[in-house]
Amino acid sequence: MVRLILDQILGIYDRLSETEKKVASYVLEKPDDVIHYSITEFSKIVQVSETSIFRFVRKLGFDGYQDFKIELTKQISGMRASEEYSESETLNEYIAEIKSLVERLGRTLDEKALDKVSDLIISSRKVIFFGVGLSSVAAEYGSLLLSVLGIPAFCYNDPHMQVTVATGLNEHDLVISVSHSGNIRDTVKSTQVARDVGAKTVAITAGINSPLSKVAEITLYSPVARFEKYEFLRGNLGEIAVVEIVFRMVLNKIFASKKKHLEELSQVLKPKKYEGGEE
Repeated sequence: MVRLILDQILGIYDRLSETEKKVASYVLEKPDDVIHYSITEFSKIVQVSETSIFRFVRKLGFDGYQDFKIELTKQISGMRASEEYSESETLNEYIAEIKSLVERLGRTLDEKALDKVSDLIISSRKVIFFGVGLSSVAAEYGSLLLSVLGIPAFCYNDPHMQVTVATGLNEHDLVISVSHSGNIRDTVKSTQVARDVGAKTVAITAGINSPLSKVAEITLYSPVARFEKYEFLRGNLGEIAVVEIVFRMVLNKIFASKKKHLEELSQVLKPKKYEGGEE
């Protein structure tokens, strides 16, 4: 699977040095300009040494700056960002970003890994979701979706509770840890504890080769919706999309056996909804 350069930069951004982040930010914001610069010109523009730029492109897997620039040129020629929008964030701009995220799911997700994760969910005694901050939203969504299917699923967003719960798991249990960056110490530690006691572990993250991806047995990579320099502004639409896809795969595999359960659940929930017009 060929990973696009911009996706790859987004995936490793949090683990770059401050100098490398200056280079990465410029490439993410102005890729069309970068392809016209020599390494000397680029170093002057971003005010870093040529050595720093060389280190940056090596982290992306390129032998040198020229190889990086050639591949970047090829990739952006078919996916240039629209210049119709003003600098202000418009509705159409956000729609375009979400559309791009959906299209990139096919490049970030490994179908074999998805299939294996769905099998683990079905065969596990219980499924535990870990996530903190915004990632806990995606984690809780996942536990709710699986609960709808009659699968024992629980979500914990408190780091202390995560570790406490993790120590009581075994080889019959599955932990799914959600972290956009994959760089959150609490989530990584909780996942490691779960793995140490024998539980199966899965990571859902946009962080390529992140600490979380290294402690989990299987990693499902999510795309990044948009580049945000400030971490607290980053959304988790990518992780939610991956959770939704995992749920659909599980549903497809067990629908026949769970059809009666789903019909009974529909009847239980029916009285909770308003029917017809206002009286």
